[in-house]
Amino acid sequence: MTRPTAPDPLPIPVVDNHCHLDSRRDDADPVPVDQVVREAKAVGVDRLVQIGCDIVSARWTTQVVDEHPAVLGGVAIHPNDAPGHEVAGDLDAVIDEIGTLARHPRIRVVGETGLDYFRTGADGVAAQQHSFRRHIALAKELGLALQIHDRDAHEDVLRILAEEGAPATTVLHCFSGGMEMARECVRRGYYLSFAGTVTFKSAKGLRDALAVTPLEHLLVETDAPYLTPTPHRGQLNAPYLVPLTVRAMAATLNTSVPQLCEALSANSEAVYGPW
Repeated sequence: MTRPTAPDPLPIPVVDNHCHLDSRRDDADPVPVDQVVREAKAVGVDRLVQIGCDIVSARWTTQVVDEHPAVLGGVAIHPNDAPGHEVAGDLDAVIDEIGTLARHPRIRVVGETGLDYFRTGADGVAAQQHSFRRHIALAKELGLALQIHDRDAHEDVLRILAEEGAPATTVLHCFSGGMEMARECVRRGYYLSFAGTVTFKSAKGLRDALAVTPLEHLLVETDAPYLTPTPHRGQLNAPYLVPLTVRAMAATLNTSVPQLCEALSANSEAVYGPW
């Protein structure tokens, strides 16, 4: 799988607040982390948040954040994996281990957790919701940001957050809702993180949601190696492609790229603390 050419650098450095540096896409091996960091920094993406969302990846994440000062981490059990752990009888045990890993000082996120009704059928809903509630409690116990995966589950995600009481810092990773959901999330004080999907020609509803989101509630991400922004959709994604999404966001918001970069950087520091 080909790697796109690098875009023009951003004028002010920003954070890729959600990527999977250890994930293998199709037949492509992960790019070495030192190379990822170097390439991203060259275009104005000087800080990364690596997300480990199974036990193996979460353990790896606690190692890589110690080796690379530009990288902070998040750990969780992905909602699509929760039903399998429930069947195996170890769901609570693996979430307990996530709780132990999340105490590492450079792990600043519990996530990605949440609900995914696209890949998991009705028989997996109870396990996903139980896992989500446990991760919410863990984020509040540790005082960490919560990153939420929400696919085709908007109403239940918002309902469970209200029932459990959302952590003080809550991020809707790869936001996929519409204008009304965006307004409701802002009303609740959540952050909305936009990925390369906001650049897709078919994503007018997502751009409409972005347009009603104040700058102080915005974050940007790649979800690399997935969701590569236009014009490279279908190729390998990586943090060095964040400038494409930032510039598309600025155009939708009718704001300058430097102003948006300043907001994205400040919001990231507010959510995750200093690198």
